[in-house]
Amino acid sequence: MVELDPASRHAAVLTGGACLLPLLLQLPLPIAVLLALTAVATASLSWRRPLPQWARIMLAIAAIAAVLGLSGFRLGRDTGSALLAAMIAIKPAETFALRDARSLVGFALFAPFATFLLDQGPLTLALGLVAALLALAVLQRLAEVESGDVPRRASPWQHARGTGRLVALGLPLALAVFWLFPRLGSPLWGVPDRALARPGLSDEMRPGDWLDLLTDERAALRVQFSGPAPPTTEMYWRGPVLWHFDGITWRSPWWLRRTEPAPVDPVRAPRWDYEIEIEPTDRRQLVALDLPLELPPGTSMSVDRVVYAARPLSSLTRWRFRSAPPERFQPQLPAELRQLALQLPAGFNPRTVALGRQWRRESGLDDAAIVQRALTWIRTDFAYTLNPPPSGRESIDAFLFGYQAGYCEHFSSAFVVLMRAAGIPARVVTGYAGGYRNQIGDYWLVRRSDAHAWAEVWLPAQGWARVDPTAAVAPERIYDTLADRPSGGGGLLEGFGASAPLYDVGDWMRRGWNDFVLGFNAQRQDRMLRSVGIEQLGAARLGLMFAAACALALLVMLWFSARGPREVDPVLRAWHRLCARYEALGLAREPHEPAQDWAARVAKARPDLAAPLLALTRRFTDWRYAPGGSDRGDRQALVRDLRAHRPPRRNR
Repeated sequence: MVELDPASRHAAVLTGGACLLPLLLQLPLPIAVLLALTAVATASLSWRRPLPQWARIMLAIAAIAAVLGLSGFRLGRDTGSALLAAMIAIKPAETFALRDARSLVGFALFAPFATFLLDQGPLTLALGLVAALLALAVLQRLAEVESGDVPRRASPWQHARGTGRLVALGLPLALAVFWLFPRLGSPLWGVPDRALARPGLSDEMRPGDWLDLLTDERAALRVQFSGPAPPTTEMYWRGPVLWHFDGITWRSPWWLRRTEPAPVDPVRAPRWDYEIEIEPTDRRQLVALDLPLELPPGTSMSVDRVVYAARPLSSLTRWRFRSAPPERFQPQLPAELRQLALQLPAGFNPRTVALGRQWRRESGLDDAAIVQRALTWIRTDFAYTLNPPPSGRESIDAFLFGYQAGYCEHFSSAFVVLMRAAGIPARVVTGYAGGYRNQIGDYWLVRRSDAHAWAEVWLPAQGWARVDPTAAVAPERIYDTLADRPSGGGGLLEGFGASAPLYDVGDWMRRGWNDFVLGFNAQRQDRMLRSVGIEQLGAARLGLMFAAACALALLVMLWFSARGPREVDPVLRAWHRLCARYEALGLAREPHEPAQDWAARVAKARPDLAAPLLALTRRFTDWRYAPGGSDRGDRQALVRDLRAHRPPRRNR
C-alpha cells in the first residue's frame, strides 16, 4: 500500500470539500449545516492520523440516522443526495493511503453530478466546474505520487495546464452532445421525486406556514407580456383555491380538479397575452393572471379555474396564457359548491360565527353591504405584521377580537370564515400579487416573497368577486413587513437603492441562462437548426447528424492525443531529443530498453561514440534514479550537455 504524503492528502481532502460545497447549498438548511459541521469535524480529528475503526463505524451510523431523521424518513432525490454528502463528509477519516485518496476524489465527483438533480443554475454549474477541475489536478498529483517521481513533481501551474488540456479535449464532444443530442419530450424515467418539497404555493394553508415563503426573495416566476401590461394593482397571479376548513388548515378538495371549469361570461376588455416562466416547484399547480381564459397544451383546469400541469414542475417551464378580468364569474353556483363554500367546522371560533350571524339578521344588509362592513372594520382597526402572536385553537377569534394584526394568511382566512358565518359563499385564493418590472429585460419578476392570499365571495348576479382584505389595511398602519415597498418594486430592491440596476442586470443574466441553457428543448433545437438552413429534420436525421458530430469531435480528440503532451521536465525533454538523434542513425532505443543497456548497445555498434554517450547516460541515470547522486543538483549543466551532444554519421 502506497503511503500518502501530507500535502497530497490535504489536497485530496480539500478537493472533497470543494465537490461537497455545491450539493450542500441545495440541501435543506438543517441537513446542510449538520453535514458541513460533520465534514469539518471529521477532517480536523483525522488531520494527522486515521480515526479508529469503531469511531468511523459509529460516525457513519450517526450521520445516516441524522439525515434520515431530518428528512422525515422520506426517500427521494433530497434524501439520496444528503446520504451521498454524508458519506463524502466522513470519508477523510480513513484517507491516508494513495488508494483511499483516489477513492475519495473519485467518489466526491458524484456530489456535483447529484447537485444537478436538485438545481441547474449558473452558480451550481460554476461550482461544479471548479470542483471537477480541482479533482482532475489532484488525480494528476496522485499519479505522480504512485510513480515515485516526487522530487520532480509538476508545479500547481503545470497541473492547471494539464487539466485545462484535458477539458479542452473533451469540450467539442460536450458541445456536440448539448446542441445536437435529440431532446426528449418528457423527463427520464426512473428519476425519483424530491422527498422534501421546494418552498412554494401548496394546496394547503395553516397558521405560520407562509413565514418562510414571505421572507424568501428568490424568483418564483418571470412574465413577458405581448403588448401593454396590466397595472400592478391588477396583477393577481391565481394559484390554488382553498375551500375546506377544519378549524386550523385550509385545503383544496382533490375531486374539484376533475370537474369542468366554471363559465366566465362575458369578458370585458382588455385581454392580456403573456408568456410565463415558472421556476421548479415539484408540484403540478401553475399560476396565471386572474382569470385565465385559454389553456396551454399539457394542462388542465379545475372548476375554480386553477391550472394544473400534466407532470410535476421539476424543471424550469414556460407557458403561454391569455387572461382578462371577468364581468361575471360563475353566476350560477351549483348546490354542492354552495354547500362547500359555506362549510364551517363545528365548535370552532364561536365569536366570529356569532358576529356573522348577527350581521345577517340585521335588516337592510345585503351580501355586498356585509362585505363592505367587514372591509371597513379591517381598514379601521387592523394592522399588518409578519410577527403576530401565536394563535391557539380559536385562531380566527384571537385574530379578529384579540391582537388584530397579521399578514395575508390571517386576513384572508378570517374574512372567509366571517363571510361564511354570515351566509355568503366564500373561499380562499392563494397565489402571488404584484411584480417588479426589470428595466433591462423588459419583463416582470415575481418573487416568492410576493406570495399572497385573498378571498373570493359569491354575489348574486355577479358570481365570484375578488376581495383582498389585506389591501384594505391603511398603508400608514403597515409596519415590520416586506410588503412596505415602492410601487411595483420590492424590499430587496429598496435596500439596494441606487444599486437596483445591478439587481436588474443579475436577474436579466439569470433569465438569459434559463432561456439559453435550461430552456433549450426540442422546439428550441428545431428553431436553431432552421436558422442555419436545416428544415424539417426528423429524429433519424438528427441522430445521424449527432453521430457525425460526435465522430468528428472524437477524431479531433484522438489527433491532439496522438501528438502527445510536451515533456514538462527539461532533463527528460533533452534526453528524448538525444535518443531521437540516434534513431535517425538506425540506433533507436526500444521502449522497454533501459538507458544503460541502450548506451552499451550503441557503444558496440559505434565505438567512436562510446565514451561521450556512456558518460552522458551515466549522468542522466544518476540524476533520474540515484537517491543522492552528486550531479543531481546540476540540472542546467546536464541539460546543456545533452542538447550539445550530436552523434556524427559514419564516413564512407
